[in-house]
Amino acid sequence: MEELLQTQTLVIILLLVVSLVAIAVRRLRLPYTVALVLVGLAIAFLQPVAVEVTPELILALLIPPLVFEAAFQVDFALLRANLVPILAMAVPGVLLTTFIVGGIVTASVGVPFAAAAAFGALIAATDPVAVVAVFRTLGVPRRLAVAVEGESLFNDGTAIVIYNIAVGAALTGLFDPVAGVLDFLVVSLGGLAIGLILGWMVAQVIARIDDPLIEVTLTTVLAFGAYLAAERIHVSGVLAVVAAGLVSGNVGLRGMSPSTKIMLENFWEYVAFLANSLVFLLIGLRVNVPLLLADLWPIAVAVLAVLIARAVAVYGLSWLAYRLGSRVPKNWRHVFFWGGLRGAIALALALGLPGALADREMLLAMTFGVVLFTLLAQGTTIQFLLRRLGLVGASEGHLEREIRWGRLYMTQAGQRRLLALNTEGLLTGDIWAGISEEYRLTNQQLTADVDLLYAQYPELEREVVLQTRREALKAERSALRDALVRGWLSGQVHHTLAQEVDRRLEAVRLIEETAFGSQASTADANSGELNSGMRI
Repeated sequence: MEELLQTQTLVIILLLVVSLVAIAVRRLRLPYTVALVLVGLAIAFLQPVAVEVTPELILALLIPPLVFEAAFQVDFALLRANLVPILAMAVPGVLLTTFIVGGIVTASVGVPFAAAAAFGALIAATDPVAVVAVFRTLGVPRRLAVAVEGESLFNDGTAIVIYNIAVGAALTGLFDPVAGVLDFLVVSLGGLAIGLILGWMVAQVIARIDDPLIEVTLTTVLAFGAYLAAERIHVSGVLAVVAAGLVSGNVGLRGMSPSTKIMLENFWEYVAFLANSLVFLLIGLRVNVPLLLADLWPIAVAVLAVLIARAVAVYGLSWLAYRLGSRVPKNWRHVFFWGGLRGAIALALALGLPGALADREMLLAMTFGVVLFTLLAQGTTIQFLLRRLGLVGASEGHLEREIRWGRLYMTQAGQRRLLALNTEGLLTGDIWAGISEEYRLTNQQLTADVDLLYAQYPELEREVVLQTRREALKAERSALRDALVRGWLSGQVHHTLAQEVDRRLEAVRLIEETAFGSQASTADANSGELNSGMRI
């Protein structure tokens, strides 16, 4: 009983510290997660706290809600538009990082290559929480944020799979490349399959009920259940949670009432806040400063190796993608490079290194050093890089358009809900007449405000026209694919009509470039509305 009370007291103290830090950073120009790490370091230095941070605590308890919430919020359309560069960084990028970091560490510090490769794999997992928080504060393009967050969602699972293979090779001294590739495919694809199946099943149940408490409970069961189910059959639990979050967030929300959606989103935002806060506070509490001071040279080598590997992966794969027809804007590449922070996954995997592994304590110190460097150096300077690259904020006209669009969008949503209530017979004639007339007048005024804005900024109207044409043509392309799948069109006819749509899409792109020139390219990058195709 006494031990339980001590644990409860510790949790309450940690939550109090989290709340105080959250209040304090409102007045400081410092990312919240970075502030938590600094506070954790200060507490550990001044008054060590007996907190046992285990890999199981992070991977099984704190990571599933973080990953699920992030995947739940991702728009699948944006993710699909960015899928090529995301997968390039999540699979070849992780492999490049593993071998480059492993090679440099082996050559400079003398750690056996298998153990160094395990370190390279665990440190390849990026954690963009601090960066994405800055993105939201500064108004960075949504597609850039999705690309950065999407890479993290998928490279976490990839890194864990490669890490397990490397640790096995380090302990046994044996590595079969063919078996390694097969293990990677089975574990990765198996995890995704488990997540897709469970996510679809829960989405089907949610679609047939309308009880906020039950739906929140089901998503909670899904987040942790997908991880546990995948780990039970020895496939990737993290990738299972990613797939489950994507499916439930993009399929399960359809047909939900507005109040249920709000409750669900607020619940997961709160859970993610708690998990994030505890993760970064525990990082600060767990860092052993004397251990870091004793291994300054290996840590410096590790930091340099990680930066070199990240540069090779980002710029090298971007160049390769460009050669294959997928263009990544140059200023976005710099954000990918400097925004590759490390956090909870790297810490959990490092703590899980077997005691029999050569130079385990040194590898642990190197992990702590890299995590602290990326959080304290890169996490605090990313906002200056974003401003330097012109990726924050927007023109006065664009901001005003967003405000007026937002008001019009929410007013029309209110109208639709009002109409549904009236159709269901829940409104009397006088109430329906009065409120609907109020909405009609508001909608009319907001529409006039948007038209007035277009008259004041004609270039905004041209942008909207081109964007609308592009979206309509994408819908036509999707309809053709659907007709082919249903057997309504032959393959030959589908190919002919698809080419017609593609030519019209290309014409829209050329008109856009001709009409706006370099200004249009900048506006596209700033608004996150680059042509989808194979770009991010």
